[in-house]
Amino acid sequence: MRTAFITTLLECAQKNRKIIVLTADLGFSVFEEYIKELPDQYINVGVAEQNMTGVAAGLAMEGFIPFIYSIVPFATMRNFEQIRNDICYQNLNVKIVGVGAGFSYGPYGHTHHGLEDIGILRTLPQMTIIAPGDPTEVRLATRAITNIQGPFYLRIGKAGEPVLYEKDPKFEIGKGIVLSEGNDISIIATSTMVGRAIEIGQELTVKGISCEIISMHTIKPIDIDLVLKSVKKTRRMVSLEEHSVIGGLGSAISEILAESGLSVVFRRLAVPDHFTKAIGLQEYMREQNGLGKKQIIKIIESLLAQKAKE
Repeated sequence: MRTAFITTLLECAQKNRKIIVLTADLGFSVFEEYIKELPDQYINVGVAEQNMTGVAAGLAMEGFIPFIYSIVPFATMRNFEQIRNDICYQNLNVKIVGVGAGFSYGPYGHTHHGLEDIGILRTLPQMTIIAPGDPTEVRLATRAITNIQGPFYLRIGKAGEPVLYEKDPKFEIGKGIVLSEGNDISIIATSTMVGRAIEIGQELTVKGISCEIISMHTIKPIDIDLVLKSVKKTRRMVSLEEHSVIGGLGSAISEILAESGLSVVFRRLAVPDHFTKAIGLQEYMREQNGLGKKQIIKIIESLLAQKAKE
């Protein structure tokens, strides 16, 4: 995902000289080609994320399109006050890019895990939150947010995520993408867990279970119509995300279902509300937090045995 973002941003910045990339002493082995091509459109502010956010706000007020780039916790939490007051309160055209969604930086420990960012930024008025599920969605999202005014948060994985599309899907901010239609259960996934949702759907299909798989790349504003349309058909739904169980995709869907009046079976599958003591690679961290493939399939099979109350 990271490579897809940089490549696409370079293409956009070559056409639009108002695009400026700001990093906080990050991006080595990533931005070299960009810096070589567009040295005047790149600023390394040093390890000073709060200052970087203020500089980005100032650039936006002068008509530029600044992109803040850092690891998820440093792009969204260390500088939260500045995002709130300098960017969102003034509705400025600043794009915040957090790399390393979920456990992408698993071996670095909790300081580098991106598990609270969506929940935090969902509280901010004016903020649009995009969490692409693969490099294709990253590319389409980067192009889209470059051409739309206002604060955006783009949440991407670190590297190595598989391409999930054979051809470009119809991509629209605020609208989810139905990857496969089904009648037994709806699986709505976002960010680094979309690929996992596809894997799970394939295994359940072999068992005769019809899964509707949805990539919800936009968390705010979320596609309310698609959530309700899908759950009315299947009556069972799970959300799947590499984020805290509090505040993310699952919470957003819970709000929709609670206010809909529908009687459905729903489960949030996410990282439990605790500081994990485990340290390791991304897949190991997922399994330690209940997001392994077999673990998820077991939960879904138990949900299929439940009936929604009339």
